[in-house]
Amino acid sequence: MSDTDPNSLRYWLALLRAPLSGARQWRQLLELHAGPRFLFQESRAALAGLGFKAPLLDYLKAPDWGGVERDLAWLSAQSGRSILTLADPGYPPLLREIPAPPPVLFVLGDVAALGSLQVAIVGSRNPTPPGQRTSREFAAALAASGITVTSGLALGIDAASHRGAIDGGGRTVAVVGTGLDQVYPRRHADLMAEVVEAGAVVSEFPVGTPPLPAHFPRRNRIISGLSTGTLVVEASLRSGSLITAKAALEQGREVFAIPGSIHNPMARGCHALIKDGAKLVENVADILEELAGFAVAWQPSDGSRPAADRPESAAALLLKYVAWEPTSVDTLVTASGMSAEEVAYLLLDLELKGYVASTPTGCYCRITYDE
Repeated sequence: MSDTDPNSLRYWLALLRAPLSGARQWRQLLELHAGPRFLFQESRAALAGLGFKAPLLDYLKAPDWGGVERDLAWLSAQSGRSILTLADPGYPPLLREIPAPPPVLFVLGDVAALGSLQVAIVGSRNPTPPGQRTSREFAAALAASGITVTSGLALGIDAASHRGAIDGGGRTVAVVGTGLDQVYPRRHADLMAEVVEAGAVVSEFPVGTPPLPAHFPRRNRIISGLSTGTLVVEASLRSGSLITAKAALEQGREVFAIPGSIHNPMARGCHALIKDGAKLVENVADILEELAGFAVAWQPSDGSRPAADRPESAAALLLKYVAWEPTSVDTLVTASGMSAEEVAYLLLDLELKGYVASTPTGCYCRITYDE
């Protein structure tokens, strides 16, 4: 866009640094003008007449063009980087619907991933080993069914969910609370690179923004806002994951929760959500039931077909190797000679049709004859 365009990216980025009270005030300002550029052309008196305070008036007359240039330099430094504004047709449609959508999104990776059918998986930064395993398994199964897994790149459940989606051969989106020139936590540098390859990393914060505590509740509304539903795996009663779940409810989205032992403090947040109306989830089929009305258009990266398109004989062949006692996925891969991704697809198909059931340990049991 040229600088004469009222929606020129430069003016969006300049306004992004203005001392505004939040995304709601952004929307109010944009409703008063055809594009951000006009705000910078208004007289101080006219802006003051609209009720703008002195700090905002001062900024609009002397914007941070240096910061804008840093953002634009980041954008042009290499391929795979994008900046979306609310005026862009490629802005994620579900996110646009929330009460306070971020006016600008910085993206690393595939922008199209942001508009795909997504389920968020969130939970504790200090989960139990079973909680980590559960989130990874659910993420892999969702990804294998064509659903993008969205989370926050944090320690614990977030990281396990991203890795599960990648293991499942699917897409994943990470929403972060820093500028995209930074990695937080630092130990997730490799994971962040993998997420970029398998989907996208997105932030509403400009280049150079550090990981301040106030940023993470803000990013939580984006996690839920991008997603059709949010799954909470493990969370204490004071967990930040409950902020994401609350945002999902306020946005009119589905909330799912996995129950746990009454003796596990990491299950109490999930139990509270279930008491408040969240759907109790025991397996991936419980989530897919709620998403049945949404079309899933996705192909695995290796070009193989989804389970629904495979011959029924493949599922029947795999079923022969599923025992009446818990059978691991690794065992099925070895016994059948199929790839791990193909086995995941077929197991999901068999589970939905009532032939097998998943166990808390990630194994599968035969529960009916194939007659």
